[in-house]
Amino acid sequence: MEKFEINILGCGSALPTTKRFNCSQVVNLRDKLYMVDCGEGAQIQFRNMGLNFSRLNHIFLSHLHGDHCFGIFGLLSTLNLLGKSGELVIHAQPDAEKIFRPVLDYFCSGMLYNVKFNSIDPLKNELIFEDKTLKVYSIPLKHKIPTCGFLFEESAKQPHIIRDMVDFYQVPVKQMNEIKNGADFITETGEIVPNYKLTFPAETPKKYAYCSDTMYYEKIIPIIEGIDLLYHEATFCECDAMRARQTKHSTARQAATIAQKAGVKKLLLGHFSARYPSTEKLLLEAKEIFPNTILSDEKTVIPVGND
Repeated sequence: MEKFEINILGCGSALPTTKRFNCSQVVNLRDKLYMVDCGEGAQIQFRNMGLNFSRLNHIFLSHLHGDHCFGIFGLLSTLNLLGKSGELVIHAQPDAEKIFRPVLDYFCSGMLYNVKFNSIDPLKNELIFEDKTLKVYSIPLKHKIPTCGFLFEESAKQPHIIRDMVDFYQVPVKQMNEIKNGADFITETGEIVPNYKLTFPAETPKKYAYCSDTMYYEKIIPIIEGIDLLYHEATFCECDAMRARQTKHSTARQAATIAQKAGVKKLLLGHFSARYPSTEKLLLEAKEIFPNTILSDEKTVIPVGND
């Protein structure tokens, strides 16, 4: 099974505590690293988890509140000190470059690598990044400022070859790609061998959605329907639902309701308010609605799928 994991660097909300760093995660897909949000101290946690800085080439920012992006400056400086080359892309709303570029020019002049900003529209659900192994879509959320989540979806894989059958029909190696792409095989005698006799389907591509700061927002349900793992903010307990509504955040019960209605396979809670010394009450409230719920925890690694 190919690697698709979520590394939790931080799971706290705006106020850092001695127990929790601000929000930041790293998606590890086949040893390519994609950072999602970059709260203060993210680079320290990155190192604490033994992640390889050289494998990080993309950072996705959900919005421009400090607890989700104040770690950018230190991280980019460290990458330069480590001799990073090539390009690093920051996917964020258009204001990000206006904010970050002057600071980079002042503190990181003469950088060995190029920082590129890919402007995204947080109000749209659209494809914002794609390579051979991954597609990333934006998920419009509802918060105090323009905010979006991200859907990470493995690219569709080619079907697997049935070795005994291709050997039996003596399929030439040069035709294997055609077979993987759905072609039938014609033998020297003119017999047509259907593709389904030569291949079996690949695993269904796995999906992970990161829904950061947002109030209860049912419009995201069609976008995340049936995914393998949903990260959804759960800043407050239900007893503080009024505070959640005022600050445009969610309770754990609301996050679980979204997971239930979207039919996701597993729910991961995070962005916990500093007012709660323990997060167990948040977990219990969510599990009443959606039993397959777990809590984010610093320096843990959570596989996507395989549940």
